[in-house]
Amino acid sequence: MNSASPLSQDTVDVVIIGAGISGIGAARHLSKDSPALSYTIIEARSDLGGTWDLFNYPGIRSDSDLFTFGYDFKPWKEKKAIADGPSIKAYIRETAEENGIDTHIRFLHKVTGTNWDSEHQHWEVTVTHQETGETQVIHARWIFNASGYYRYDKGYNPPLPAESAFKGRIVHPQHWPQDLDYSGKKVVVIGSGATAVTLVPAMADSASHVTMLQRTPSYVLPVPLEDPVAKLCKRWVSEDKAFAIARGFNIAKQRWVYTFCQRFPKLARKLIRYFNKKLLPEGYPVDVHFNPPYDPREQRLCAVPGADLFKTISSGKASVVTDHIDHLTGTGIVLRSGEQIQADIIVKATGLNLLPLGGIKPHIDGKEVKLNQCVTYKGMLLSGVPNFAMAVGYTASSWTLKIGLLCEHFTRLLNYMQSHQYVQCTPQADPAMATQPVLNFGAGYIQRSLDQLPRQGTDFPWTMSWNYASDVNILRKGRIDDPALQFQAMHRKTS
Repeated sequence: MNSASPLSQDTVDVVIIGAGISGIGAARHLSKDSPALSYTIIEARSDLGGTWDLFNYPGIRSDSDLFTFGYDFKPWKEKKAIADGPSIKAYIRETAEENGIDTHIRFLHKVTGTNWDSEHQHWEVTVTHQETGETQVIHARWIFNASGYYRYDKGYNPPLPAESAFKGRIVHPQHWPQDLDYSGKKVVVIGSGATAVTLVPAMADSASHVTMLQRTPSYVLPVPLEDPVAKLCKRWVSEDKAFAIARGFNIAKQRWVYTFCQRFPKLARKLIRYFNKKLLPEGYPVDVHFNPPYDPREQRLCAVPGADLFKTISSGKASVVTDHIDHLTGTGIVLRSGEQIQADIIVKATGLNLLPLGGIKPHIDGKEVKLNQCVTYKGMLLSGVPNFAMAVGYTASSWTLKIGLLCEHFTRLLNYMQSHQYVQCTPQADPAMATQPVLNFGAGYIQRSLDQLPRQGTDFPWTMSWNYASDVNILRKGRIDDPALQFQAMHRKTS
């Protein structure tokens, strides 16, 4: 707390942390489904959008179609199925303005403390203004953490061997310099994930050449620039109806692809290789650069709209090198094979750092909650922690498909508590229950941080569901008065 500034107080029913796509979605569900409840959104940045305000590297785009990544209550009306970052941010802003949510956002405020006061049955949320240092305490019945789970201020940036020897410029996509001029320059993008396959074609038009240097290949699939189902439906039905049909189709398609890769990994690998080979020049070493050592089911597939990565490689403007870095020199990179890559600019698309709950550390009566000892309830609440919800989306399909259902369940829970005059809800897990990692995702940034995350159980309702159809039944239609939840009314005050 900043002792130089006065401590002021405020009271709301729900504090939403984060004004990204999840936080704005949560606010819209609250305002529509629980209009009697008050809320405020705490946002550390100067604008809304979250990820889509932070990232501004060339070509920044979604890795899911906007018919499923967007909100179910607000049709995506642009032609592009895979949208660029500015378009997604504009979509989030429009949602906030249309629903009056923008007036509830406290920009440049960072949550610096969260403590559950058991006597008064509310959260004490300490927020600090990023510029003035002024501190305020908000009393809230509930916290809805919509800040995601990765670190905004610092990406994963492992040092390269002899990195200081390089005389060019080294940048990380998470903090893209606005003054970076790469026109006519030799660029090396280190990485093989969604960020790398986005950067390579985006930079290739201006750069003299772009090399994607990867240690391990990823699965890369071409997707249409425009959704064919939405395009066809718009000829016959209204735009809103076309959106609904396209959304339903893409939800089913995502599930089908995931299930197919789970059940038939060898066949899935062959099909992906077939598409890659078809899009690359004759004789291209597909099995060297696009043949991962893991099955398609183990990590997310990288989508490239309009096959732009493959077209850029075929044009000769970009190339892929699969090798390990031995060391950097003043003018580039020497690989273990002995090959040298000349570079003026190196982009370290090396990934993200996880930051559980966006760095929020809940306390109960002054004692810090050990997150790795908590078990998730329906993927949204934490065992032993009262009135604390979190937004964790899907990893193998669109993040927001899960978030929308979580928000529906959250408002149903709040309405149930209000109708029964409850003020406190605490999931209670059996201490002897077997647990497992909360995320079933093979990405490096997940694996590096599993020991910091909550756990999941092996039986419902303590498991994390990754199936949209199952989650519709669990979260949209399932019971609220679960025996695993301990509800409490307001403590009686004694005179």
